[in-house]
Amino acid sequence: MKIELLHIDDCPSWREAGIRLAHALATVGLGDVEVTYTVVRTTEDAQGVNFGGSPTILVDGEDLYPSNQRTSDLACRVYATPNGLAGMPTTEQLIDALASHGH
Repeated sequence: MKIELLHIDDCPSWREAGIRLAHALATVGLGDVEVTYTVVRTTEDAQGVNFGGSPTILVDGEDLYPSNQRTSDLACRVYATPNGLAGMPTTEQLIDALASHGH
């Protein structure tokens, strides 16, 4: 399993998203899976990957939260959470998404 967190430097939520992702992975028994952090620096970089805004979490190359929001814009991503819109999913949402991903 390959997990990658795509982000831009100007969007601060990627750090906390990485912490939440680590907790979620540990909760579903995948704490030994390494997360690769990739900085998306240019629109060309964004076009070359499955980027939906920062942060985007890919599992085996697929967006963990698929939508039609793939973009080449270097922008922050907004997630719908139980507490309203946020810059990253909650830990519980990550746990659910990882568990339903079939791994």
